[in-house]
This record gives sequence, C-alpha cells and structure tokens, in this order.
Amino acid sequence: MDGGVARVVTELVRAQRAAGFGVTVACPDSGLAQALRELGAGVRHWHATRTPVWSLPGETCRLAHVVDEVRPDVLHAHSAKAGLAARLAVRGRIPTVFQPHAWSFEAVGGVTAAAAVAWERWAARWAARVVCVSEAERARGVRAGVRAHWQVTPNGVDPVRFHPTAVTGRRAVLAPFAGLDPAALLVVCVGRLCRQKGQDVLLQAWSSVLRRVPEARLALVGDGPEEGRLRRRAPEGVLFAGAVADAVSWYQAADLVVLPSRWEGMALAPLEAMACGRPVVVTDVTGARESLPPGHRAHCLVPAGRPDPLADALTRLLLDPPLRESLGHQGRRHVLTAHDVRRSAEAVVALYRELLRSGRTVALGAEHTECRESIRS
Repeated sequence: MDGGVARVVTELVRAQRAAGFGVTVACPDSGLAQALRELGAGVRHWHATRTPVWSLPGETCRLAHVVDEVRPDVLHAHSAKAGLAARLAVRGRIPTVFQPHAWSFEAVGGVTAAAAVAWERWAARWAARVVCVSEAERARGVRAGVRAHWQVTPNGVDPVRFHPTAVTGRRAVLAPFAGLDPAALLVVCVGRLCRQKGQDVLLQAWSSVLRRVPEARLALVGDGPEEGRLRRRAPEGVLFAGAVADAVSWYQAADLVVLPSRWEGMALAPLEAMACGRPVVVTDVTGARESLPPGHRAHCLVPAGRPDPLADALTRLLLDPPLRESLGHQGRRHVLTAHDVRRSAEAVVALYRELLRSGRTVALGAEHTECRESIRS
C-alpha cells in the first residue's frame, strides 16, 4: 500500500498530464514509479530514505544532478526529507514549492524538534510558495515562526473510485481469517503501522470496546515498523490484514473507520472512508477538524493519545446503526463538496501556471514512497 503522499502525488501527476504539462518524477524504486510511468510521466530513480540524516549529503547531491539534467522551471518538494534535500540542492535558483504534509518538528521532540523548527524557519526563504493541506497546518507553521508565502490546498480523493456500496463484499476481504463471522461488526483502521498513526492507542482502547460490544472485530490494514510490537499487544478480535494494493474494499466492508493519529497534515484515510459512505472517528490533530463535516465533531472527534475517549466514541457508534448510516451519508456529501481530488489538483496546477507566467518551469519532489516531479509547459 503506497503512503498517502504517494497517492497525492499520483493524482497531481494525473492532473498535470491532463493539463498538457510534461512531467518528470524523481523517486525511489517502488510501485509508485510504475504507476507514474503508466500515466505518461518520466521517472528518474532517486535513491533516498525516510531517515537518517547521515544520508542527506548524498541524497542532496543526487537530487541536484537530476535537477541539472531535467532543468525544470519549478521544483515541488513533498514532505520533510525531500523538502530538506530539494531546498538545499536548489537554494532558490529555481522557483520552489514546498508541501510539508505535516511538519517535521511534530514527529520528534527535544533538541531534534528545535533543530527542525530552526531549519524550517531558515529554509522558508528558498520556497516561492509553501502549500499546506489544511489551515491548521499553516497556522502550526506560523506559530513555529516559519515566515512563508502560504497557500492552503486541502487534500482530496477520487469520489468515483471511493464510492459507497453495501457491505456484501465483506465476506471476500475476511476470507483469509478463518472462523470469522462476516456478520460481525467491523471497525477498520487503514494506515502505516507506525507511531504517527497511533494504532497502539487504538489497541489500548479496543479492550474496553470489546467489553461493551463483544461481537465487534478490528482490522488493521497496512504494514510498518511497529507491526511486531502491535501484534504482541493486540487483544482478541484484532485482524492484521497487512499491506493491500487497494483499500477501497476494506472501507466498503467496514461498519466504522478509525484513524487515531498523533499528528497529520490532513490524512487521506478519513476522506476515503467518507467517500465510501462510512463514518470515521479521528483524533483532534492538525487537519482533522477541517476534514470532518462540522456536525460530525461531537460524535467523531476525540483527543489524541487517550484510549478512553476513543473507546467511548467507537462504542457509541457501534451501538447506534441509524447514527452510523446518517453520518455515512453526510460524509459522502461533504467529500463531494469540499474534498474532490479534481479541485485539489486544479488548485496546484493553477499555482504552477502562476509561477510559469514568470517564464520559469516546474518540478516536484518527495522521499521514500513519495516523489519529485518536473513539469514543462
């Protein structure tokens, strides 16, 4: 399963190609690279990792070589590591768009967080525009002292691909789990198994849910560095589905979707779940309030890192089928109105055109499963 940033970049490339841009993408070898080739983008291999810092000099040098070869008019860097490497490689010589997708200093603490804040303040001078996926993400940057030319472009999803259906497909997705009743209430969490996504807090909450709704089942869809620890801590009734190529069938099989993140920019999973007509419980982190319809906050927004309120919200919704159905319909309408991916992609294309009017060209970048693209008019 590709990460959320990879899916965002894929949709941007799709829109850029439709708008007539020539696009080149620099990214590590992954399923993302093949998907982008199928969209008609040029793909250059860029060996990069999520961490550690010691790999940064080589990654920056390799990225600089790609930029020299492609000679883009605008560079668009996605996420912290690529934002760091791209801005160091170019240092403002090419108009640069930086899109953090959650600030780097939110993922760390102590001296490391202070260093990340200092870096973001300094590097903002090398970005023609900083694109945030929520107003809360922009405000977080402002509070940290980042002085930038801001643009807020909320994340979007494809409402054609992510669409409501009856839960008749549940038997198929649950088939690998022997002895599981397909009629059981199913809660689904889609996301990388890592500290950011908070599945450890969800597992703490789940024991309380089971005491009140013993027939409920929880499915964790994804893989990641915390999988072993989570498996050891998981109570009875938790399914580990692993990485999947397409999570649509899991959303459609769910009675309720949850994402207990510790931090986000604006997560795609809640938007995808709502597009499928499923209610979703999220933690009150950056972007979460903006992703929910206003009337859902009383039912679906809980404090981050606190198992008890999370368990209470899940239990209330599992025991109230009419409320779940109503919230699902409202969520679908909200996505169609505010989070259609076409609107998000058009806003970014409009930004590129604005920068191109000055006679310069566009490129895009991100690390790991994310990517960097170049666009030629």
